[in-house]
Formats: sequence, structure tokens, C-alpha cells
Amino acid sequence: MTTDTPETLGRLPNLRILWTFIRPHRRLFRFGLLLGLLVTASSLATPLVTKRLLDSFGVPGATKSAIVLLVSLLVVGVIVGMAQRLLLGTMAERVVLEARSSMVRRFFGATIPAVTARPAGEMLTRVTSDTVLLREASSWALVEIVNGSIAIVGVIVLMATLDLPLLGTAVLGIALIGLAAGVLMPKVARAQRDAQEAMGRLGGILEGALRAVRTVKASRAEDRSSERVIDEARTSAMFGIRAVRLEAWAWTITGSGIQLTIIAVLGVGAYRVSSGALAVSSLVAFLLYAFQLVGPVAQLTLYVSQLQRGIAAASRIREIQVMDLEAAAPVAVTELPRSITDAPAALSLRRVTAGYGEESAAVNGIDMEIAARGHTAVVGPSGAGKTTLFSLFLRFLEPRNGELALAGVPYPQLSHDQIRARIGYVEQATPTLPGTIADNLRLTHPDATDAELWAALGRVRLSEKIEQLPAGLSTELRDSAVSGGERQRIALARAIVRPPDILLLDEATAQVDGITEAAIHDAIRELSVHGAVVTIAHRLSTVIDADTIFVLERGRVRSRGTHRELLDSDTLYRDLVEALRIAV
Repeated sequence: MTTDTPETLGRLPNLRILWTFIRPHRRLFRFGLLLGLLVTASSLATPLVTKRLLDSFGVPGATKSAIVLLVSLLVVGVIVGMAQRLLLGTMAERVVLEARSSMVRRFFGATIPAVTARPAGEMLTRVTSDTVLLREASSWALVEIVNGSIAIVGVIVLMATLDLPLLGTAVLGIALIGLAAGVLMPKVARAQRDAQEAMGRLGGILEGALRAVRTVKASRAEDRSSERVIDEARTSAMFGIRAVRLEAWAWTITGSGIQLTIIAVLGVGAYRVSSGALAVSSLVAFLLYAFQLVGPVAQLTLYVSQLQRGIAAASRIREIQVMDLEAAAPVAVTELPRSITDAPAALSLRRVTAGYGEESAAVNGIDMEIAARGHTAVVGPSGAGKTTLFSLFLRFLEPRNGELALAGVPYPQLSHDQIRARIGYVEQATPTLPGTIADNLRLTHPDATDAELWAALGRVRLSEKIEQLPAGLSTELRDSAVSGGERQRIALARAIVRPPDILLLDEATAQVDGITEAAIHDAIRELSVHGAVVTIAHRLSTVIDADTIFVLERGRVRSRGTHRELLDSDTLYRDLVEALRIAV
């Protein structure tokens, strides 16, 4: 069994990429194809039965049996056609569900660099609009192309049994139509693919702008932001219009070509009837077959276009499905101690170098130990590697060199769940998820009691505010319900519903007032008595009372010590303190 990777993906034939989505349902697909062939067979038999009906005039009983056979073919075609639609429609919805499910699971199972490499809005369009195109291609388009091709071949074979000169006339017309479609359809496919890519970019830009709508309005940038989104909409529309024009030409050429072919058949047929070389019933049957060509040839134009859109969508979906996943857990994981407070160090780094993609290292040969108890602060100018350090602690990022250890156990011997079960984390952006306040607080511990939730809110001095809300813990988290600072405190409370062994805080006091800041400092002091608290600080007031402060510069530990020691020994630390006017 082979595994698709980004490298092998480019070598896969386009149709094979689409087939990978249909393959789990191939039995249903084949059965749907068989039902389609039955419908095609019934329609192919109808002109022959019509010829028999015309030839049977005056023959006792023959006319009645021919009519019964015609009605029977009609009933069979209707019933089988309905069954085929139900079966293929159901299969298509299952294909879409599995594609969406696999993408969503991939999003949350992929590495942080892989997920953040694309705008969220672009990935959203792949889950929504691209899967709709996949549904059309995976059901009707592929089946109808096969059925239509078989119908055309069947019609031509049966035409051959009726009259070869007329067949030559029809085949010449079909060949010219096919040649024109073969020139136009690849151009249609390229235009549709470009339109889909533009829609993905539109989704990414729109999602980012809506997320920062307050900043957009405050900057009086509504028109400019709108234009950026509309520019992508125009680009998508431009390619869409190009595809529509090419499709219109394809339809026009197909339709007019078929009509001209039928007129030519009628003219040649009338001549052969008048000369006695062809029976009238054979001409009628041949014309019925000629009219039957209209449907398959026109449908091929339509369904080939749908198939091309579906193939482009399948390729975009497959790009998500091959995103790099986080490393699998080792076959034999090492058990961590029940509590790590007695370990020599909660976290340790030995000569660790790490970075993002092909960029230069964000941290370079760094050595660090985080005490199992107490408050450790990490400070430094922007770009010093502070956030990268937290990403390494949480195993969002794997080091290029060196070794990380949790309670003395190297990270490669632990699973991601083991590491993250011991570490609480509050991002600088302090995001909250859709849902209620209780849903957000229970994100890490879904079995937490209401008493535990209220206790966590109390630690960040937010319980009184939540109690005053009409729905309390059941309040939906919207901007109108809580302020930015309250949202930040909810994120902190979420991390300490059950205090972790190690708590990572990325500037926990960035958006709070002075009283609440003091409350958070009290919570840090309380938590640091029983475990490790590590803070990244841009406001040094957060770390003045830290037991240990690490000063980072250009991805390396420049110095370490207490606030007083660093004021005396480190010029960079003194500059940071003076720049922020922190009282000594």
C-alpha cells in the first residue's frame, strides 16, 4: 500500500486523485454505473421497437405487442433511473462527508507550521465550496460520461445495422463536434481552476479582515479592505466569465453541430428513401437514434466541465489531506511521575536549535532549565525567540538539534498528550472558542464541575461579573457579552480550572486594569508555590517578583537571575526596564 505525499501528489494523474475519493464507495459506484447502463439500454431499444411497430401495421397482434414493449421500456427506464439517482446522490453525500471529516481531522492533527502556512479563510473554502464541486464530479459527472460514451457507441452500432451511408454522415458530424470540444474543454478547465484558487484567496483575505474589523474601522480602511476582497472576487469572476464564454462556445458548437448533422442525415435519408434504397421505417428509426445523440453529446459537454471542476477541487482537498501530521507517539512511551514537583527540573533544554521551515533558526544552541516550582520569566526584545521557546515546550515545533526533557524524560520518549496534559497554556491573543463560557472553561477538562469553574473564575476576580450575567456560565461568548480583558481572564481561568504542573503565560496582563493585574499576579504567586509558572513578558511589571528571569537575545540566553541581579549586571535588561518606565 502506498501513501500519498506532497511529493508524489504532483505525479498522480488528475483522474486518479478524484478516484481516491470514490474508491471507498466503488461498489455503490459500480452499481450506479450498471443502473445507468440499463437506462441507456432501454433508450437504445426504443427506436428498434418503434421500427418494428411501423413495420407491423396490418399484422394481427403485432402492433399491440410492440406498444406493450414500448411502454415496458419506458417504465423500466423511469424506475431504474430513479433508483440510480437515489443511489448516486447518497454516495456523493457520503463522499463529501468523508472529505470534510478527513480535512477537519487533518487540520487539528497537523503540525502548527503546516496549519498556519495558509490563511484560515482559504482552508474554510476547501471544506465548504470545494467539497460541493467534488460531490458533483464524484457522482453524476463520472457516471454520465461513461454512460454517455456507451450510449454514443451503442447508437452508432445500431445505426450501422440500419444504413451505412447515413451512418457515415452522422459519424462525420460527431467527429467535427468532438474535435471542437477537445480544443475548448482544457481551456475551460484552466479557467475554472483559476477561479477556484481566487475564491480561496478571497476567503483568506475576508476572514482576516472580519477578524480585525474594529482595527479596520478605526483605521478608516473600510473601503480599502473591501477593495482587496472585491479585487479577488473580480479575479474569480473574470476567470468564471472566461469559463462561461468557453462553455457557451462549446454548447453552441455542440448544439448547432448536432442539428446540422440531423439535417444532413434527413437530407441523405430522404434521397435514399426516394431512390428505394431505404425503407421509411428504417429512416424513422435512424432519425430517432440521431435525436438520441443530442442528449449524450450535450451531456458529455456539461459533465466533462463538471468533472474538470471536481478534479480541480479534489486536488485542492488532497493538498490539505497530505499536510504534515504531528509525530506519532513512540511505540513504548515512558511514564511520567504522578507529580513532577520533586524532579530536578520541570523542563530542560540542552543545546536546542529550532526554527520555522527553511528560515534561519529562531533559537540557536539554547540551554535552559525551568524549576519544578516557582515563577520563571522569559524577557527580551521582539524576535528574541520567546514564542518559539513556548512552541518547543508544547511540542508545537520539533527541534532541529538538541534535546528537550519534561521532568527529566526526553520528549521523543513521550507522546504529545503526555506533554500537554502536564502543561497549561494561555496565548497572548487569548482566543476563546464558539460556545458558552462554561464550554470554554471546560475545554481542557470536559468533566470539570461547576464548583471548579467558579473557583477558577474567582482566582482571576471574574466570578462576580459572570454571576451578574443573566445566563451565568451558560452565556454565549460574544463580543457584546464580555470585554477583551475579561476574555483574557477567561482564557487564564480555563488554564487553571485544574492547576497544571507547568503553566505557560504569554503576557497574561496585556489587556487588564491595575486591580485585575494585581489579582493575576496573586494567582501566579499562588500557583508557583505548587508548580512551575513560566511567563513571557513584554510588560516587565509581570516579572519583577519572578524567582528566575531569563533574558533572551537573538535566540540565545543572554543572562539569567533575579530582577535586582539583572538590573546590576545586564545592560539590555536595564534598557528594557527603563524603556517601560518600571520603578525599581
